[in-house]
Amino acid sequence: MDTSTFKVTQNIELGSKRSSEKTKFSEEELAKQLKKLRKKLGKLQDTLYAHGKYSVLICLQGMDTSGKDSLIREVFKDFNARGVEVQSFKVPTDLERKHDYLWRHYLALPSRGKFGVHNRTHYENVLVTRVHPEYILGENLPDVNSVADVNEAFWDARFDQINAFEKHLSENGTLIYKFFLHLSKEEQKNRLLRRLNKKEKNWKFSAGDLKERKLWDEYQKYYEDAINRTSKPHAPWYVIPADNKPAARLAVATILLETLQEYDDIQEPALDAKTQENLELYKEQLNNE
Repeated sequence: MDTSTFKVTQNIELGSKRSSEKTKFSEEELAKQLKKLRKKLGKLQDTLYAHGKYSVLICLQGMDTSGKDSLIREVFKDFNARGVEVQSFKVPTDLERKHDYLWRHYLALPSRGKFGVHNRTHYENVLVTRVHPEYILGENLPDVNSVADVNEAFWDARFDQINAFEKHLSENGTLIYKFFLHLSKEEQKNRLLRRLNKKEKNWKFSAGDLKERKLWDEYQKYYEDAINRTSKPHAPWYVIPADNKPAARLAVATILLETLQEYDDIQEPALDAKTQENLELYKEQLNNE
């Protein structure tokens, strides 16, 4: 799979980006390829943990039903549980609203040696709130007294803050990957209908999904703007065709493995000279117990 076309290196138009990845492989074959990749990723994570100098932040964004939950389940299945932390960001709590909008995201950052997977991210603060600017009033900000105050200057400042946040993380050892699962409106319709038609999937459906679906074009416009403003060499966006879930999972796993393998300094630490010198002695002591 050639994943180079997924990386955003210049301004894009989402409408011209494909939402379905053409592949000659069946779902079963894609799943087999993913299984091989995720085992390699699991081993790489063990090395990252032992190395202890980098953390990896994976940001997943996408419209409802784009496949974020199942992607997390399938891509990170072979990770050591201690090495990966998954955080799903819902509507902010009362406590979270008493802090700045990035506060809860700082708290959820992975420590060195670990992967942090964020299902919905700090970008919700320039996506959902941009479609629904009235939500900003709930943040109780000093200079925002009405929706009229949530203007372009407000969003310019917020994007500057997000770029500064990610630059700070990168400069302090966090490797950042941002994936937008690019779903077509028709495929979302099919997945919503599946939730309604399958009894075991009914619990996933919310009438609110249909209300947000009516705002599809606004969401696409603001996703495009957010991606174009914040895709940087140290924190790139990848637009992943998401109509085919197995292909999307394989694309994300491939990107992670190929790019992380480029960090040739991520190695298991060498034993100190004294321990190395006495390895045979330690073996002998244990075998003679």
